[in-house]
Amino acid sequence: MKNTFLARQPSVIVFILVLAVITLLATVFSEAYGSGLLPTNYVKILGKTLCLCLIAIAMDLVWGYCGILSLGHFAFFGLGGYMIGMWLMYARTEDIVIASMSKAALPPTPGEVRDAIGTQIFGVVGGSDVPVIWSFAHSLPIQLALVVIVPGLLALVFGWLAFRSRVTGVYLSILTQAMTLALSLYLFQNDSGLRGNNGLSGLQNIPGLTDIPQSVISIWFMWGSALALGIGYVFAGWIVSGKFGNVVKAIRDDEARIRFLGYSVEAYKLFIFTITAVIAAIAGAIYYPQAGIVNPAEIAPIASIYLAVWVAIGGRGRLYGAVIGAALVSLLSSWFTGGQAPDLPLGFYTIKWVDWWQVLLGLSFVLVTLFAPRGIAGMFDRLVRKDAA
Repeated sequence: MKNTFLARQPSVIVFILVLAVITLLATVFSEAYGSGLLPTNYVKILGKTLCLCLIAIAMDLVWGYCGILSLGHFAFFGLGGYMIGMWLMYARTEDIVIASMSKAALPPTPGEVRDAIGTQIFGVVGGSDVPVIWSFAHSLPIQLALVVIVPGLLALVFGWLAFRSRVTGVYLSILTQAMTLALSLYLFQNDSGLRGNNGLSGLQNIPGLTDIPQSVISIWFMWGSALALGIGYVFAGWIVSGKFGNVVKAIRDDEARIRFLGYSVEAYKLFIFTITAVIAAIAGAIYYPQAGIVNPAEIAPIASIYLAVWVAIGGRGRLYGAVIGAALVSLLSSWFTGGQAPDLPLGFYTIKWVDWWQVLLGLSFVLVTLFAPRGIAGMFDRLVRKDAA
């Protein structure tokens, strides 16, 4: 029994139970299937938060367990959103165009439909032709495959080049940040084929489900987010347990010694870097239909820095710590920046949390680094050990 997966990762059962209870309560209190006490807007916030928890798990795997401080994982998150967003926008526009052209005396040709779709989508950036990268945007199965293939291939190529050159530490972090910045700057261009600064919008309008209210669709997406998070947590727990997980953690602690013992350090790093990029992309593909829009600003390096802050606050090297950090910061951010937090009058100055939230987040990161380097999860572990003693 001591060598079983659940024995090595006891937090898995607790996490799945807590996740199931939260999902059930949200459903019971939702406007779609319950009492209506939980507005649809909050259901969407919860669904998006669950997706952010999933990418936090990916960040914890690559940084907390493998020791690679990646400042580019939000780029994979955004790419996943772009891949599914292309189908959502194309299919939705196609429905609108066909419905509009059906009133004409002669039925439209496929070429006319495609030209009209191109004008509708890319007219905002002065274009009318559908770019080559949209060749498969009409196919949901292919775009779903691209959610995994494109970010995974980018991570594989980048990781292979970086790890074979044995780039480590702060230099690797700078490289990942440079990759993210380059991708973001490219997507900002109008001729990138992805509508430049406008990004992809209207993603909340799911083709074929336009007659279903957003209250129902938001619950469905929340269920999908919870399922993806649960599977991701179990999968991450399985990766870090056993011999493989021990090698990964040993690479974090003493890479030179593990290489001396004959392990292919680069192969382990490349696997973790690539698989976490895929996890991040899947999280993004579920997140952005709930957010309704994805644009290059989502891929900017600052987003990946925030991700590292979430994991640090929650407690890196502990999967549930990453979830706690992401959930806590995401929900507090929605509260402070959404105008729900009351202003704090000091007499000589009034603190408006919309303006001061990022300062508070930065201060929290500094305090955690100085006084609780293991994060919230580390403090929880100490309490548990004291109670056990």
